[in-house]
Amino acid sequence: MSADAATSKGTPDAGRGSLTVLLLASTLGVMGGATIAPVIEVIRQALDVGGTEAGLVLTSHSLAIAVVSPLVGRATDRFGVRLPLAAGLVVYGLGGGAGLVIDSYPVLFASRLVLGVGAAAVFTCSTAALLGLYRGEMRDKVMGWRTAATTAGGFAYPLAAGALGNHSWHAPFAIYLIGLPLGLATLLALPKATPARENNPGTKGDRGGAVRLLREHPLVLGLCGLWVASTGLMMVLAVSLPRRLDQLGVHDTLVVALYGIVLSSGAASLIGLTYAKLTARFGYAVLMRCAVGAWTAGLLLFAVAGHWGPLLLVPVLTGIGSGIMMPTLTVLVDRAAPAEQRGTATSLQATALFGGQFGSPLVFGPLIDATSIATGALVAAAGTAGILVALFRLQEPAPPSDDAVVGEGDLSEAPVGEQP
Repeated sequence: MSADAATSKGTPDAGRGSLTVLLLASTLGVMGGATIAPVIEVIRQALDVGGTEAGLVLTSHSLAIAVVSPLVGRATDRFGVRLPLAAGLVVYGLGGGAGLVIDSYPVLFASRLVLGVGAAAVFTCSTAALLGLYRGEMRDKVMGWRTAATTAGGFAYPLAAGALGNHSWHAPFAIYLIGLPLGLATLLALPKATPARENNPGTKGDRGGAVRLLREHPLVLGLCGLWVASTGLMMVLAVSLPRRLDQLGVHDTLVVALYGIVLSSGAASLIGLTYAKLTARFGYAVLMRCAVGAWTAGLLLFAVAGHWGPLLLVPVLTGIGSGIMMPTLTVLVDRAAPAEQRGTATSLQATALFGGQFGSPLVFGPLIDATSIATGALVAAAGTAGILVALFRLQEPAPPSDDAVVGEGDLSEAPVGEQP
């Protein structure tokens, strides 16, 4: 096999063990809050705290991810993905699993911040590793698999937490302990390689950091802004759907969970599994317009539906949009940034994604409380419609001139057939 042929599919180090570990890690990065969401009301009552304090148990890790991710990105560019990812998985497991033995709200809140630090490393490093290990059409395929894995985790972990929560509100925190064996598996499965800094001593990847990257590559800033806006707007549905269903007479919490989780995850997973074929046929620009169009339609339907039946389409539409947008933005940000700053670029996506997630209730919560859920959804729909109009000016990005980049950031420095 020629080097070019190997590069088009994946680097020689991209074995099944590495892919399996990275996809499993991908199920954890965005699931910090959803894992315990089914028992949050029980936690609130057990610790005798208000609704705001209980909500912070679900969202505080997002703030930690947004703040810590740029530091993780610089460490990834300097030292590679293997050690930071392994350490992040261990911290994730310990910070999340601590809830098994905690009976104090301040201590639980602190443990959620620790969880966020670990999740920042898991999200940034697993994404950077997948982007570095694969090239061309295979990269699109793996990014689709990553979306499917993430949404599968979004389905499986909350349901497992709901089942464990019947025994004790502490029990669901055991799910986070999966990070510990995954940390060990990362050390065993991921290849050892030399940091990009040593192979490219003239690069600026370890000196400029996030600010310099954004200044020198404004497209990265624009794409991260799209992450913030889309995440913040779509969180209106995630937060308001249970309340809207309650207004329409759907009170069973299991039905509410299945309503949002099964349909949304199923749609996103289906898109993820076919993502490479979709990009090959339609291109990134068209797919992004389709994603935002689906979001806009979902928000409008959510705002005007007067019966629970039509609302079945809402999670399907949002799942389609998320299944397209998550891998597309990930690939485009990576293309827009130098390879030696892949970790930093990926970490900025985490900051944007989780920053938007954390800030959305602060923006839309007072608006909905002062008006109605429908008004909040219509305002969010106006926002996504504005994004859609802007995306019609987006041209299909040119393919990278050289997809084979050397360095630990992409884990691909070894010649074909030779292990590092």
